[in-house]
Amino acid sequence: MTHVKELVRYWVKTAAHDFGTMQSLFRSKRYSDCLFFGHITLEKILKALVVREIKEQVQFTHDLLVLYKKIKNVELTEAEIDLLDEVNSFNIRARYPDYKLRFYKQCTAAYTLPYYKKIGRLYKKLCQKIK
Repeated sequence: MTHVKELVRYWVKTAAHDFGTMQSLFRSKRYSDCLFFGHITLEKILKALVVREIKEQVQFTHDLLVLYKKIKNVELTEAEIDLLDEVNSFNIRARYPDYKLRFYKQCTAAYTLPYYKKIGRLYKKLCQKIK
């Protein structure tokens, strides 16, 4: 059980760090990177919840919906589930050269701000489920 608690703490701590990075990137107007770190933040807090539930290390995946479906005691709204699906694309579009330039151009302040706010709210909600 100690091992499970350590894994949960690891995912929670690294999610918090990446959330701070996301906030810094937004303030410095690095919007595509901000959204990429938004994905990483949600991925890690979801992994903390999965580990707490299954009592072992989580499988290797970056898919937020796959992670969410493994958690039985956390209910999200349809809008929050849709957000997970949308944020999944930030991982791909910010990572691969084919998509990177188009994504960079798309990520204006006006495009990023609503996602930034929604990711922050969902992250905080998921953090509450850890406690």
